[in-house]
Amino acid sequence: MRDEEKQNATDMLSLAMEKIAGLVPPWFIPEVGMNVAYALPDARVTGDVAAVEGRIVRLGNKVHPVGDIKFGASSHVARIVLTAMKFDSDIRSAVNIRFSEEIIKKAEDLLLEVRSFDREKEPSGVSTMDWGVAFCCSEGDVPDVIYDRGGVGKEPMIRFLGEDPLTVVNNIIMIAERINNKNKN
Repeated sequence: MRDEEKQNATDMLSLAMEKIAGLVPPWFIPEVGMNVAYALPDARVTGDVAAVEGRIVRLGNKVHPVGDIKFGASSHVARIVLTAMKFDSDIRSAVNIRFSEEIIKKAEDLLLEVRSFDREKEPSGVSTMDWGVAFCCSEGDVPDVIYDRGGVGKEPMIRFLGEDPLTVVNNIIMIAERINNKNKN
């Protein structure tokens, strides 16, 4: 059963990657790179979470995955998912994108649940992602979007969360389409 779950996770991430590469605008990619992650149903450690090895970057005017999809490939986005799963075990996927007020506004317009945390209030000795995600969640209640405005040496970031990578990526694509349509009018 475990091998079947792992294959399902990598297949779903592959489909999500195709959509990201073809439909997500390059300016959505943060300077630190983007990643999309998908956890096994009983995930407890980063090795139980599949992601793109080496992240997803801008290459000219294209969105480009640097490596293959592997379990344990992302510590950062995996910790977002693992923390969210402590509050709602159905939330098994996350992706990080560049911060933009316009993206936040469009997410709210789509009636996505949006919450934020302030890195300046982060207690010492904790992981930002563990603390920030937990700060925005409560039992059985994980928002669709979690963002922060950055801090000293930390890029502002938006994280989309959901049950699977296609749901998460589709939300990002809907927002990108609304921004593109607004800019055409």
